[in-house]
Amino acid sequence: MGMKVAVLMGGASFEREFSLASGKNVCAALEEAGHKVVPLDTTADLVPTLRTERPDVCYSALHGKHGEDGTIQSLLEFLDIPFVGSPSHVCHRTWNKDSMHYELATYRAITGDAPIASWPQGIYLARDAFKDMGAATALDLVQERVIGGYPVAVKPAHGGSAMGVHRVDSVDELGEAILDALSFDEAVVIEQWVEGVEMAVSVLGTGWDAYALPPVEIVPKQGFFGTEARMEPGAVQYIAPVRPASLSDDEGDAQAIRAEIERAALEVYRAYNARDLARVDLIWDGAQARVFEVNVSPGMAERSLFPAACEAAGLSLSSVLNELVTQYAK
Repeated sequence: MGMKVAVLMGGASFEREFSLASGKNVCAALEEAGHKVVPLDTTADLVPTLRTERPDVCYSALHGKHGEDGTIQSLLEFLDIPFVGSPSHVCHRTWNKDSMHYELATYRAITGDAPIASWPQGIYLARDAFKDMGAATALDLVQERVIGGYPVAVKPAHGGSAMGVHRVDSVDELGEAILDALSFDEAVVIEQWVEGVEMAVSVLGTGWDAYALPPVEIVPKQGFFGTEARMEPGAVQYIAPVRPASLSDDEGDAQAIRAEIERAALEVYRAYNARDLARVDLIWDGAQARVFEVNVSPGMAERSLFPAACEAAGLSLSSVLNELVTQYAK
């Protein structure tokens, strides 16, 4: 028997259009699985509507602020409505791209496991440091503070869909890139620019039962995997699973590297104590899996990475979402 599932989408973040596309696809997949779907935008009527509709479970297809920072999760926890995905305290941590070093260090200290994942070294600076404390006068220090110097990546410390992300090749370009990144967020991360094979590894499950879906290789036709490439049809190719030849000329080595990439994604997923599903974004730089972030609300539109990973694993999006919502059946 189907459940009543409220699908939250839209919202007021910069990623509203991405969210609406995800929500539409999620609704279709859940209806295909036999559930009654209640699509809801996160307006001022959200709470009264949820209290009236009394859904069995919520699925949040919200992206960006309010969808991934713990806002909607803490609201649903307050309303005592079950929901698919990580709880609010996990979302608070994954939302901050500068948190990975602490989370993995803590996880490794507890488990004693050998390190697998790596991440780009960088610095975090708040908008107020630029606006009120003169940090803009010290941008010449970036070259020595970031290992390897230029080029560097400049990006908002919180957010997704590559909004406000820039490759910066010299100090002359740095100020403008920082200002643009800060137009999306209250803080900026400046970190090593990593070259290699870009991938997304989607993960399902919780704790030691979590497992990785096949890595999806991301190949932009030009430039890097930025916002414009994500929005423009045909601007980027998703190859699922990642091609062995992209990892190594030797088939055996390629299989070992792919296994290491999947283990790295699982290490990060478990370090944050993520639940149900997420997407781990990384680059294989030829020696290590360099992880950038954990996305607790992965895109679910037809052209998104998570559905591509499901297809590569021989799973339908409908069956995956059905399993995720029915685990919360009372």
